Amino acid sequence: MTEEDYRALNRPLWDERVAVHFGSDFYDVPGFRAGAQTLRDFEIAEVGDVAGRRLAHLQCHFGLDTLSWARRGARVTGLDFSGAAMEAAQGLAADCGIDARFVTADVYDAPAALGETYDIVYTGLGSLVWLPDLGRWAGVVAALLEPGGFLYLSEFHPVSHMLDDETGTTVAYDYFDRSPQYWDEPGTYTDGGAALTHTRSVEFQHGLGDVVSALAAAGLRVDFLHEHDHTLWARFTTLEQDGTVYRQPAGRPRVPLMYSLKATRPRV
Repeated sequence: MTEEDYRALNRPLWDERVAVHFGSDFYDVPGFRAGAQTLRDFEIAEVGDVAGRRLAHLQCHFGLDTLSWARRGARVTGLDFSGAAMEAAQGLAADCGIDARFVTADVYDAPAALGETYDIVYTGLGSLVWLPDLGRWAGVVAALLEPGGFLYLSEFHPVSHMLDDETGTTVAYDYFDRSPQYWDEPGTYTDGGAALTHTRSVEFQHGLGDVVSALAAAGLRVDFLHEHDHTLWARFTTLEQDGTVYRQPAGRPRVPLMYSLKATRPRV
């Protein structure tokens, strides 16, 4: 599959989802307008103080996490290949009085499209499965970083993609399968959108070793890799809500459901 093939398949799906997601309870845009933020506690703790720092958010959808970093003092730029998402993000920023820049471009074209470098590159949950080439992605991240700057990545753990879709207690999928995965699903992961027109997509699975190796090959130094025993929704029927996250019940064997990673561009 060529780049144009996967972009042509995935972009209409994401363009159409924007309006549905923007109006969904899942994203709660009214709550955000009222002052809420969407970052996870572990992200805030691991990234640290962002006040005055230049932050680029790659594959930012319609920018709630991007604007949440801005509310914490970062000077933010969001990038996404969906023009509809960028239009919605810029409008939301204006409505909320938040200074932010949003650019429509494919992530692989980010260095040319953004035209500047950053102290922090942030990539949020559910992004990497849409990218066929992690090596090229890591090169983009390195090109966007100032010396001494860092990537912060939080993602769903690839081990969770191996498990059966119902209970998450048995291995049902091949961890090492790197073939494109085609989907045709009528709705979306938020409430609403049952009548969506663009339902076909393609995803690409990457192991944890793939991610770390790609970053290392791009010249970045991995500072930490943290694995988490929780996720953000009831991914499996066995998970129980614990505050704002979901975990296996006490006494049940745990598997990693999310991970977070920091990788720095060395100064020398």
